[in-house]
Amino acid sequence: MQPIVYVDTSVVRAGKLDQLKAETKGLVAFIESRVPQLISYGFFFDGKEQHMTVVAVHPDSASLAFHMDVGASEFRKFADLIDLLKIDVYGPIDESVQSRLHDKARMLGRGTVTVHELHAGFAR
Repeated sequence: MQPIVYVDTSVVRAGKLDQLKAETKGLVAFIESRVPQLISYGFFFDGKEQHMTVVAVHPDSASLAFHMDVGASEFRKFADLIDLLKIDVYGPIDESVQSRLHDKARMLGRGTVTVHELHAGFAR
């Protein structure tokens, strides 16, 4: 089974960096305790701390769907802190999950959603 890699990129809203950093730490703790199947979940800032990237690795599409269910109310807290630019998903996801990602992109910004299909490779 091929894991799902989720990557989103956002612009940090002016004057919101400190609040954003605090909220991300809270979100990580919340998700870690409630989504045990999530393989990896990280928040990264560029050198100027103007852009934030979230990288999550899920074992499958169902895990990503569960993560979105559990985190939905928490994700809304970020609407005034970021402008989500794009979501890239690497691996096969259900159409319902893709639709929900579009909803999340609209809720948090003006982002696009792109699903990339594996051409060649392996997962261990």
